[in-house]
Amino acid sequence: MGISIRAYAKLRGQSHTAVNKAIKTGRVPVESDGTIDPVKADAAWAANTDPALQRGPTKKPTTTAQPPQSSRADTEQQDSRVPSFALSRSIKEAYEAKLIRIEYEQKIGNLLERGAVTKDAFEMARRTRDRVEQIPGHVSATLVAMTDRRAIEILLAKELRDALEEIADEKA
Repeated sequence: MGISIRAYAKLRGQSHTAVNKAIKTGRVPVESDGTIDPVKADAAWAANTDPALQRGPTKKPTTTAQPPQSSRADTEQQDSRVPSFALSRSIKEAYEAKLIRIEYEQKIGNLLERGAVTKDAFEMARRTRDRVEQIPGHVSATLVAMTDRRAIEILLAKELRDALEEIADEKA
């Protein structure tokens, strides 16, 4: 059994409407009997409230004695169910920063579209294959008459180099 909403508000130094709002938005849990466990509620309030939006207490807290401490298992169980507001916000901010960086890189031309790169690579490979496959037709008649192994190697190397340079010149 916990304490009433007004008692918890007084304990926190907040107005009862602020506590009601926190309950309605799901930032503070309520027990099954409608009361509030101050330890669970304080942990949930801290974890689920944006620190940038905090106004501070409306009154000075009137606590003279600390409420009983909850077990570490209760806190860990609550933490494992829902990430804290601060953690969720930092994750969101990190992803937004990554998206902004990607947009910037695209605008300055450092990033290319995947489809365009894949298409260009495929076309380049196809042109290379086609040009290399033409080499035997160009040199076969000459090779038949040749008997010097070194001369054959020089001719084939020249034909391959010419084919590759032709492909490189096409793209430029």
